[in-house]
Amino acid sequence: MTDKFSRRRFLEKTAAGSAAISALGTLSSARGDDKPSEQVVLGVMGVNGRGRALSQEFAPLPGVKIAYICDVDHRAMNKAIDLIEQKTGRAPQGVGDFRRMLDDPGVDAIVIAAPDHWHAPATILACAAGKHVYVEKPACHNPHEGELMVQAARKHDRVVQLGTQRRSSPLIQEVVQKIRSGEIGTARMARGWINSQRPSIGHGKPVPVPNWLDWSLWQGPAPELPYRDNVVHYHWHWFWHWGTGELGNNGIHALDLCRWGLDVESPRVVTCGGGKLFFDDDQQTPDTQIATYNFGDKLINWEHRTWHPRGFEGQSWGATFYGDQGTVVIGGRDYVVYDIKGKERQRVKINRGEIEHLQNFVDSVRQKATPNAEIAEGVRSTLLCHLGNIALRTGQTVNYDPDQRKITGSPRAQALWQREYRSGWEPVV
Repeated sequence: MTDKFSRRRFLEKTAAGSAAISALGTLSSARGDDKPSEQVVLGVMGVNGRGRALSQEFAPLPGVKIAYICDVDHRAMNKAIDLIEQKTGRAPQGVGDFRRMLDDPGVDAIVIAAPDHWHAPATILACAAGKHVYVEKPACHNPHEGELMVQAARKHDRVVQLGTQRRSSPLIQEVVQKIRSGEIGTARMARGWINSQRPSIGHGKPVPVPNWLDWSLWQGPAPELPYRDNVVHYHWHWFWHWGTGELGNNGIHALDLCRWGLDVESPRVVTCGGGKLFFDDDQQTPDTQIATYNFGDKLINWEHRTWHPRGFEGQSWGATFYGDQGTVVIGGRDYVVYDIKGKERQRVKINRGEIEHLQNFVDSVRQKATPNAEIAEGVRSTLLCHLGNIALRTGQTVNYDPDQRKITGSPRAQALWQREYRSGWEPVV
């Protein structure tokens, strides 16, 4: 890792940095012992929403200990600590800066559920510190970060699992195998979607930073902007500076399922249309979006509307696979197999595989095995989100060369392959 984003320089950016640096020698020697004990010790980063749920689901797993809860909002941190103490009888340590967790050689893995712009930088630093990583979706804020995440996992030989939990659901594994083995003939197209009714985020205004929030650290690697009252905690999803829109927020789940079922890796041509059709507010990302991914002999379509709840196949979220001998619909409640004339042949209740996915990560850490949603697979699926957003933002057809790992024919589109970073925080493996 170069000095530009070395862990040493990263730590020097805080007042606690000098004390933390003295522990680097101990940490380096600790990394030599790659085999964790039967007890897997975790630190959780970002617990206002998803991370709080993950910490409560990880905590009761056999042989798991939540040692740290980290958040830049001390209210969220304290709430999560109390919940874990109630569930397990012991209170984890609370920290405001996730880098403090990396200093502890007793921590085996970091769970990252901070906003999108933190996913890759935190993963890269955690891998360099000898920690395994469970990182929430989408894998990264831009395509270049995804490449760096895979490089970091390989360089440091770390287990890195993406939070696309359906990869660990036994019944979803079952139906994907049916699709890939010819249950509906040759599946040539899949459609993913989500529909919901999200409230307006309104028009924000600059206000003083609340005393419960470390706004500078919340921004982290993103270039600093003044605090506004309609960003934290959830509305950041709808600003390109920190988020990836609904395509990255929920599209990743269906697109990962579509790509998995069709057994494809990288699209060659991506088109996308949409925009803001409903609210007059500060949201930058589209509330209506339709993307098409052409893999040559197979196709994936994505559609979302966040202002109208009616979806397809009677479900607000799902993925449908079209074969020359039938159809498979995977929704939030069940999967259904139809023959080519639309007659139902099978209906099976399913779950998302939430606990199975967390257990798979813990088992993979113990065994140094490949997890079900290994980061390279997660990055491939996340790339679909980014390519769709790039096509929308540029108004251009995106031609992607998977061998060169770049967008061809459009410097404007390729310019969105990566982002600018706050000085000194640029991620480099």
